[in-house]
Amino acid sequence: MGGSALALGGIAVAGTLALGAAMVGGAGAASQRVAAAADAAALAAADTTSGAIPSDSDPCTVAGRVAAAHHAALDDCRIDGLVVRVRVSAAYAGFPAVATSRAGPPEHTAGDG
Repeated sequence: MGGSALALGGIAVAGTLALGAAMVGGAGAASQRVAAAADAAALAAADTTSGAIPSDSDPCTVAGRVAAAHHAALDDCRIDGLVVRVRVSAAYAGFPAVATSRAGPPEHTAGDG
């Protein structure tokens, strides 16, 4: 009887560890998916802002559609000239995964001339 209880305990521990590993792996995948959604949304909005992609829609509306296509939500969209900054989120196992992205011309730093 003691051996059976030990075996069941070992199986329970192994199952718990496997479930934890799967959750961590899934969280990593969700994080990458949200980051890709943020990048794509920012690029689409910046292309719309610059006129590279003709659209009758507001650039932030375009960003929202792109985020939704990635099964994410556009939480924030800010346009400053040709620069667009977005914040995108999606849930994984009840926890939020959030990513931000910037698209537009390169930022000038001190000493760039």
